[in-house]
Amino acid sequence: MPFHPTDAQTALRSEAREFATDEIVPVADELDHEARYPADIMSALGERRWTGLTLPESVGGLGRGYVALALVTEELAAASMPVASALNLHLGVAQLTAEHGTPAQRDRWLDSMARFETVAALGLSEDNAGSDKSGIETTAERDGEGWRLTGHKRWVSNFHEADLVCTYARTGDEPFPGGITAFLVDSEAFTLDREWDTLGARPVPACRVTLEDAFVPDERRLGAVGEGYRHRSTVANGVNVPARGVGIARAARDAAATHTTDRKQGGNPLADRQGVRWELASLTCRVETARAVTLRAADRADRGLDYGRAMATAKLEATEAAVENANDALQLHGGIGYTRERSVERYLRDAKLLTIAGGPNAGHRDALGAAVVEEHR
Repeated sequence: MPFHPTDAQTALRSEAREFATDEIVPVADELDHEARYPADIMSALGERRWTGLTLPESVGGLGRGYVALALVTEELAAASMPVASALNLHLGVAQLTAEHGTPAQRDRWLDSMARFETVAALGLSEDNAGSDKSGIETTAERDGEGWRLTGHKRWVSNFHEADLVCTYARTGDEPFPGGITAFLVDSEAFTLDREWDTLGARPVPACRVTLEDAFVPDERRLGAVGEGYRHRSTVANGVNVPARGVGIARAARDAAATHTTDRKQGGNPLADRQGVRWELASLTCRVETARAVTLRAADRADRGLDYGRAMATAKLEATEAAVENANDALQLHGGIGYTRERSVERYLRDAKLLTIAGGPNAGHRDALGAAVVEEHR
């Protein structure tokens, strides 16, 4: 069915675009070059409670849905993908706390999470648990009124700023996805092993951290014992990944349009040439398609419908549109696009992460294809 944002959603998108244009765009390249965390920007997002965008109003959030999240994420990512990443990695943990936390946990943390005064990070992946989370080796063993956690996590973003790390550990021998339990662990319990020097997303570093026999009270357990990984399927915050792709794809298209309109060769703007205009048309088609499938997935989630196939489709279309648009936009810039004088090279570096984050695209493509085959057996 056709989807159209409501007046409230359209107003929120306009507000997010204005914020991104005024507050993020002027410093985005500098943050990237210096690999500097966008602390002031995140504080400003917290003041607007966009860091609690999807949380219920009763706990301090704005009570908006996943369509609103996709719209805001697109606008932030068009200015700086790592800003959108920092917001969504935090909000994903907050959303799980809202859905599966105890009343005491919700009362203690959600209002401050909505304001980004309590910052959350995700501790899920490990050295042997990348796209296949059944390889999780971190353990949690009962110890009186709590648990002893030992293990490590990798690709932990927001770690340096985090107060809590949502940590997944093996608590039983049940077949995966059972046997995995989530805990809200104080960041001070971890030891920092390393911080990767990554191709893109440089303002929000990825860290490897270790726990060694860390005591965690049972009151910090998030959700039922053995159900932590299953709980992840009850929230649709993953729509932020394709939404980030839409933002980069659009920013790359806009940069290419501006450059080819301003740049003259042979006495005329590059954009006067049919071949260039066709390139811009292709970039625009990718943006519109990526946005449509992303908002469709978000809308299905908001309406309580099955969104699995829609989300996989959005992940593939939008993240690959981001890479293709950034690459083509850089090519249209010529040599200057290959320098840090323009943002387009940053778009390309940041876009590549999105084909890996949230599960590699090859895995989503295989699952989507397998579902189609199964329907026709």
